[in-house]
Amino acid sequence: MKQDQYILAIETSCDETAVAIVKNETELITNVVASQIESHKRFGGVVPEIASRHHIEQITITLEEALEDAGMTLDDMDAITVTEGPGLVGALLVGVNAAKSIAFAKQKPLVGVHHIAGHIYANRLEKEFEFPLLSLVVSGGHTELVLMREHGSFEIIGETRDDAAGEAYDKVARTLKLPYPGGPEIDRLAQEGEETIDFPRAWLEEASYDFSFSGLKSAVINRLHKAKQRGEYLKPEDVAASFQASVVDVLSTKAFLAAEAYGVKQIIVAGGVAANKGLRAALKEKFQDSKAELLIPPLELCTDNAAMIAAAGAVAYNQGHRAEWGLNANPGLDLELFGSRKK
Repeated sequence: MKQDQYILAIETSCDETAVAIVKNETELITNVVASQIESHKRFGGVVPEIASRHHIEQITITLEEALEDAGMTLDDMDAITVTEGPGLVGALLVGVNAAKSIAFAKQKPLVGVHHIAGHIYANRLEKEFEFPLLSLVVSGGHTELVLMREHGSFEIIGETRDDAAGEAYDKVARTLKLPYPGGPEIDRLAQEGEETIDFPRAWLEEASYDFSFSGLKSAVINRLHKAKQRGEYLKPEDVAASFQASVVDVLSTKAFLAAEAYGVKQIIVAGGVAANKGLRAALKEKFQDSKAELLIPPLELCTDNAAMIAAAGAVAYNQGHRAEWGLNANPGLDLELFGSRKK
């Protein structure tokens, strides 16, 4: 009889300190997240040094809470997984060193995990993957279309050429003087407004699955500045609705075209912007008659958490990935290379 496998994961890539335990790759046992939003709100964004300090303060507390919630000990774990990158180097270092210390002290295998692989595998905690599948990754620093032909294999077929969608959301939110984090605030306002402004859509070359949101961001900011100079009032709700309409139109259309072109069985959404109501609605409408099954994770698995790292880490561990004691934070870790390395 096969013995159950337990994977513990640590996530500290940005401003959430998180620890989770997953059983047999897909069964979530516990997922504890300590958020820093209130600490960074007064600065209008994440301050790396403050984030690192908070991680140091929270990592042991979060670990103990997760183990207590699961009714387990570190000795019960089969492996320790941790976000290796990408992310803020100081923040990553806290998690990496905590994981290394635990793995060394308990003589457990250590596995480094790519943060975006984690976001993708958050969906597997809800439903089993069917290959080939396409993942639309949308977060503060990433906007990508990732083709997966098997577990642990990642082929980027489209990516942002400038600003990621989440970054554009944050910059537009700051121009509208909305509180941090700006993405959810724009999404909230957009539900109350109407698309009264024709903002551009960057489709790029024909058959390109790449994205570009820099021009849209500039168009919104310029429109707001011109309105201010002319004494013209623009309803923030309408600006938000018009901006979001442009973003979700491009994201959903390119994801649909790529899914059709590659004949995928599933299209999954990953990253913090996957929590966006406008994007979720647009994708559901776009794929309602598609042969590809649309998977969108629950809200608690969209933002940074350790459950997703455990889910991806369990697959990597079972495929033979092992980190050495010299594992270091890697803020520029490549997703495709991460998927190809085994030890």
